Amino acid sequence: MNKATGSRRLSDVVRKARIAAAEREDVVVEMREADHARLELLAEELEPVFNEVPEEDDQFDFYLSSGQEPRLWIDAIAHVQMGPDRRTYRFVRATRYGRVVIAESANLMGIADSVTYYIAERMVQRQQFLASDMRHSTDAAAPEARPANTAGTSSDPAISTSTKASGLGAVQALFWFVLGLVVASLVAATFFWEQIAPVLSAN
Repeated sequence: MNKATGSRRLSDVVRKARIAAAEREDVVVEMREADHARLELLAEELEPVFNEVPEEDDQFDFYLSSGQEPRLWIDAIAHVQMGPDRRTYRFVRATRYGRVVIAESANLMGIADSVTYYIAERMVQRQQFLASDMRHSTDAAAPEARPANTAGTSSDPAISTSTKASGLGAVQALFWFVLGLVVASLVAATFFWEQIAPVLSAN
């Protein structure tokens, strides 16, 4: 074998390897484009549903990503991708235990129904959470909403009773004080009369 012949054979092998790699890449690209096209059909089917979601509900991320594995994202944890056979739609959701398949079917309408139900379920959960949070906020603010007590008045029965009892006690104390003064005056007058009565009689 001469070097020239060996060199030509190596070049041929390298060229064939490059051609094979390019063909494989073309196949991969075609498969990716096919997956993307199928997911586009699903996105078009779901577009009316996406448009009905209120703008203030920001928990959803409706977009079709382009990469090695195209995905139709529904929110941050759920998306639709194509199965290994490139014909089956697979609706999956990420959990703390890994991915969970919510629905899997080659029927585009069936997957669209599953995604629609998922969106509705998430919206109901959000509404319930907001309603619960609003109830907690109202309950927490209720004590602060009571009117401030004005001078001499109280909305608390116990405080009102105590105030009335204090007023009654003051009146009773004043009564006994005045009565004591009257009695003391009478005793003093009697004592004084007993002292001056003999003098007046002698005169």
